[in-house]
Amino acid sequence: MAHPATIARQDDDYRRIGISRDEIALWEDAARTDGRSGTYEWWYFDAHLDNGAKLVVIFMTKDLSAPRKPLSPMIRMNLDLPDGRSLNFIRDYPVGSFSAAADHADVRIGRNRLAGDLAHYEIDVEIDNVKVNVILDAQIRPWRPATGYLVFGEKRDREFSWLPAVPQGVVNGSYAVDGVRTEVTGIGYHDHNWGNVAMTSIINDWYWARGQAGPYSVIASYITSHEKYGYEPIPIFMLARDGQIVADDAKLVHFRATEVHTDPKTGKPVANVTSYEYIDGADRYVVTFTRQRDLVANTFVEQMKGVRKLAARLVRFDGAYLRFVGELTVERWSGPTLVESFSDEAIWELMYFGHARTNVQEAQR
Repeated sequence: MAHPATIARQDDDYRRIGISRDEIALWEDAARTDGRSGTYEWWYFDAHLDNGAKLVVIFMTKDLSAPRKPLSPMIRMNLDLPDGRSLNFIRDYPVGSFSAAADHADVRIGRNRLAGDLAHYEIDVEIDNVKVNVILDAQIRPWRPATGYLVFGEKRDREFSWLPAVPQGVVNGSYAVDGVRTEVTGIGYHDHNWGNVAMTSIINDWYWARGQAGPYSVIASYITSHEKYGYEPIPIFMLARDGQIVADDAKLVHFRATEVHTDPKTGKPVANVTSYEYIDGADRYVVTFTRQRDLVANTFVEQMKGVRKLAARLVRFDGAYLRFVGELTVERWSGPTLVESFSDEAIWELMYFGHARTNVQEAQR
């Protein structure tokens, strides 16, 4: 019997969606929804810059906490500077300021733009006193977990989709703060998400991470479905070495979250250590993220306004978003022998749509 929450991966799924198992087309990173009520979509970019700064830019068709709204474009941007300053923006824009191409990625909100062709992207954003102009050139080919469609329910018609269009790339460009421009280089990432049902009704929480250590690049996520789907886990994993994918079969992944504590602000259980063990015969990869500090810890309600905030409180909605910085370690084992190990800094997140599962302190699958 099929799980009520899973990744679509059968031949019929590929035919229904109109995509190939082996090749990702330009249009897959184009607009996949039309902004109507119940849908949502966003294009995400982040970069770890060589001067120590960290940048996140998200072009969104609407606030994720309100997918039933019509098209309501917004941009989120976070710029953590080397001097310790953290600049965070959530900006709404008029409906008429939004456009998105149907044949390739070209998203415009006001005078801001994210555009590219799966190999080369340009991201230009200006909000208040911060201006960002960067280029992302892919080092790893586009990838998706099977079709990229997470499907829920017996009819499999409730969907949340994910395309890592650039699993890793080289970043060049600049940012300016208060008119002071800084030229930057670094490593970046771009993905694209969309869906046709509120995530609060299909997903309880997820850990999501990406990073680089030595010759390895990793994308790893552990999604826990909503209570009505039995908290069915959906692991996602991609590991590349020297730009070539060496491991991406989610069925071979074992996830573990340890050293769990309750975050004092959000009330959510947070693991100091999350690890993904990939076992393929005698070969084994262990990817571990060890939290050192929080970059963001926000509840959704505190970002809402007016009637929406009141309504959220009345229904006891307590969704939260946390972003961490810490150490990523990638180990490769052959039987009992550690063949190689690399470590570097990484950023990852915990998104919580549902209530905390108080009876779950440590998880292993």
